[in-house]
Amino acid sequence: MNTATYGLQDIKKELQHLSGPKIADLCLRLARHKKENKELLAYLLFEADNEAVFIEKIKAEAGFMFSQLPVRSYEAAKYLRKILRLLSKYTKFMASKEAEITLLLNFCTNYLQYADKRATYKPLRLILTRQLEKIKTLTGKLHEDLQFDFSNDYNLLLDDAEKKLTWFNKNAFLL
Repeated sequence: MNTATYGLQDIKKELQHLSGPKIADLCLRLARHKKENKELLAYLLFEADNEAVFIEKIKAEAGFMFSQLPVRSYEAAKYLRKILRLLSKYTKFMASKEAEITLLLNFCTNYLQYADKRATYKPLRLILTRQLEKIKTLTGKLHEDLQFDFSNDYNLLLDDAEKKLTWFNKNAFLL
């Protein structure tokens, strides 16, 4: 049995013909099937109107998770990836490059504060360098005024990383 797959345009056209209660019923039914659908719907209904407060909640949650960071490098790397999955889920909900850069800058700052600075475990180091590269590319896609604001924060982060991490070379990451 093959079911037809419909594109986003087809779904959009069909939704325009439905009544409000019918659309609400479809949304609730969709939210029942996946946890991420429910979380996205909750964000859109309750949090989307005040993005700054939502970002602060995410920062607080990530900060708490960083405070629980394991000491051993292998477990720390796994836990950092878990934090990154959480951040990427929320940035996908917000669909904002500025919010994503803000959260990644916060992640890198927390990394410098909580992660073992003497660790020689390469995956642990790569987590930081990949996030710095991601910030660098995202900043390049922003408007010039926002680029200037974020590049100042980014360069301060690089200076801090070079002071705290012996293996870090900030010249490889400069904007």
